[in-house]
Amino acid sequence: MTHEQILNELEQLASNCGIAIRYEKGDFDGGYCVLKAERLIVINKRLALERRASVLAQGLAEVGIDEMYLKPAIREFIEDELARAAKV
Repeated sequence: MTHEQILNELEQLASNCGIAIRYEKGDFDGGYCVLKAERLIVINKRLALERRASVLAQGLAEVGIDEMYLKPAIREFIEDELARAAKV
């Protein structure tokens, strides 16, 4: 899968979970947050596609998607991103 396809799948997953995604400009990568009882993931829109997918994957993992069915490629991508983040 390309990074664009992975990003689209992750965006759809977030939508299915009731999590809004906002692409904003700023000096940040992004992540999961709750704003006035709304669950959302904020992502810097200036990031490359692969970095956007990474931020989104980490945000979804924080919400908890262990019990959900995910395409194997998407689950593998999320697990790889979590492992990569843990090394840093």
